[in-house]
Amino acid sequence: MTASPAVSTAPNRVSTSAFDGSRLRVVLMLDIHDGAQQEFLDAYERMCDAVASVEGHLSDQLCQSIENPSQWLITSEWESAPPFLAWVNSEEHIETVKPLHSCVRDTRSMRYSVLRETTHDGSGIRVETLQAAPRVGDGVVRHALTFTVRPGSEPEVARHLSEYASPSPQVDEKTRLRRTSLFMHGNRIVRAVEVEGDLMAALRHVSRQPEVRAVEEAINPYLEQERDMSDPQSARIFFTRAALPAVHHVAAGPEADSAHREGLFLPARPGCGMRLAEVLAEQDQRAAEDPRSPVLGVALYQRDDIVVRVVDVAGDPDAEPAAVLGLAEPSVRAEVLRLLDTAALDAPRDLGDDRALAGLLARARMRPLTDRTSEPR
Repeated sequence: MTASPAVSTAPNRVSTSAFDGSRLRVVLMLDIHDGAQQEFLDAYERMCDAVASVEGHLSDQLCQSIENPSQWLITSEWESAPPFLAWVNSEEHIETVKPLHSCVRDTRSMRYSVLRETTHDGSGIRVETLQAAPRVGDGVVRHALTFTVRPGSEPEVARHLSEYASPSPQVDEKTRLRRTSLFMHGNRIVRAVEVEGDLMAALRHVSRQPEVRAVEEAINPYLEQERDMSDPQSARIFFTRAALPAVHHVAAGPEADSAHREGLFLPARPGCGMRLAEVLAEQDQRAAEDPRSPVLGVALYQRDDIVVRVVDVAGDPDAEPAAVLGLAEPSVRAEVLRLLDTAALDAPRDLGDDRALAGLLARARMRPLTDRTSEPR
């Protein structure tokens, strides 16, 4: 297997993607409450049948530490990242793992693409190359959360989210909250975060800060889905349902101070969200190799039929709507129209000219509420 065209192998080009076709290894580290080991094992065995039937799942292993019986490890292998992401963000997954919550003190999930595999057969040792080259990262983990508020409450919610005091960005010696961008589209809120270090440690740190807790309490009455952030189970379910994972990121070069950040909301037709994100990712990869492109970097977030595009642009975004939308190549516009829920956006049904593209950009554009960065260490 060779690297997919959706993954850059160019030197110094930052590129991460769920669409490279790699097999996926998921590692879940768990700390189990004292005395709950057998209860946890029983719950895991009941969960296995549900997970084994999920499309794209290949295998899993349950391991217990030989040094500390409270520490467990679950590893699973998937055909690729997209089926895993669809499963882990589903309501079915929430219900499947509920029995484990009472047993678990803490968890940490890590996801890895398989690049090389060493096997032994009768003829000797065989090393299989699954990806031609490693990706080049920028030391930043990207993630987003999205939720909706009650129609009519948008001005009050926007006020609360625009005026809050920023918490300390430093989590610990290894983890720092680098940037938070908050957007609104209709009654939908999107919070995109960029973290150096451990994403979960940063999210926990932020959720505990008085400034953030006060804002979350203030907007609770306006949420369409109720939550109780003081209840660990309620908070866990809220963050699972609100998760909007980053499925692709590419940057043409170092981040420019003069870049303008745009957030675009691109709802897909039912069942088409993953394919819409994949098509846009392929276009962004090609655009990153074009020195004339005004797009300096783009991150795509996708869950179910929600696709969010966060773009850093040099110059005026309205001057080149095709590039900002990821539709610089006319050949892909027809497919994007088939995948996009144009009715939800009240968007043009033909993207054949700049006027139509400008119309789509205007309707997809999210209202920026805050965009806060911290100074690098």
